[in-house]
Amino acid sequence: MQEQAQRMPETRRAAGLAGVVFALLLAAAIVLVRLSLPEGAKAVTAQGFIDSGHRDALRTALALVPFAGVFFLWFVGVVRAHIGTGEDKFVSTVFLGSGLVFIATMFGAAAAAGAVLAVTHPAGTTPTLPSWDFGRHFAYTLMTEYATRMAAVFACSLSLLGHRLGILPRWLSVLGLLTALTLLFVASSVPWAELIFPAWSLLLSVHLILASGGARSRTAAHT
Repeated sequence: MQEQAQRMPETRRAAGLAGVVFALLLAAAIVLVRLSLPEGAKAVTAQGFIDSGHRDALRTALALVPFAGVFFLWFVGVVRAHIGTGEDKFVSTVFLGSGLVFIATMFGAAAAAGAVLAVTHPAGTTPTLPSWDFGRHFAYTLMTEYATRMAAVFACSLSLLGHRLGILPRWLSVLGLLTALTLLFVASSVPWAELIFPAWSLLLSVHLILASGGARSRTAAHT
């Protein structure tokens, strides 16, 4: 029992660090994709994408997504290890499943964006309009319609678990539920709203790191 108590701060710290890296990488990837594959009437002409800056931004975003996925899976694994046997089987299954589907959908969106770059834009020429439109809309649909909703389920289930088990403060659980509602009903129609998920993940991760520091101090004092 004492050994488990001593490992708990390290587990929280590991989850927090993984979450911070994930949140920063995901936010950077979303911003770069938004800038390099713009939505709206101006983007339909596809003329702006012949700019090398847009292509480089998209390549950078595509390079960041796999690493964001790795750190997200690490974050999920460490959080589940921290919850341990006290987890609610139903909610934890939703938590794990939504996290896995979220990452798979983000990878699909990244692959669609990569297809726009590789297939419709050879040798710096102007992209063909049908291919450009298909790839751009497919990438945005995966990101804003599906990935964000899976992120909403993830935030909601983790907030419920954290509140029931007492590992998250009430204000952070409420903020997670508000994040879930925003991702469910707003993100698909409001540009850049999907950034609320990495913002919430960053706040959650910082809290876990700070909580691990406090727990380590209390453990040292008792020993």
